[in-house]
Amino acid sequence: MKSHVSSILLGVRDMERSKRFYTEGLGWKVAQDYGVSVFFAPDGGSPVGFYGRDGLAEQVGTSPDGSGFSGLVLTYVVRSEARIDEVMAEAEKAGATILKPAGPLPWGGYGGSFADPDGYIWSLGYSAQGENQPYAE
Repeated sequence: MKSHVSSILLGVRDMERSKRFYTEGLGWKVAQDYGVSVFFAPDGGSPVGFYGRDGLAEQVGTSPDGSGFSGLVLTYVVRSEARIDEVMAEAEKAGATILKPAGPLPWGGYGGSFADPDGYIWSLGYSAQGENQPYAE
């Protein structure tokens, strides 16, 4: 696994309030608004976006409550399902806690999630529809 973050997703309780904060408050430009998630133009760095807190917690296999989930998930995108399986195995071998084993995802991709020894959550994802993802490994 390379030492970079493919995208940063923040679990939020109120999508519209958060969108106003980042766009009107900070001047960020929305690149994609999917309703359940919003991504901003990366402006030279890792893409940053947000997702409904409950849905994001469910996607990575943890509770949306204050204990066990901080509202932050680090996302790592790869170019094959096999690579997801490899990284999950590497993480588990290194001492990660598997939160959600690799498998089909609700949005049609493939992925899984784990927590590092300090509890930081990594969500791994692959989508055959994501041909042009320069940030993917």
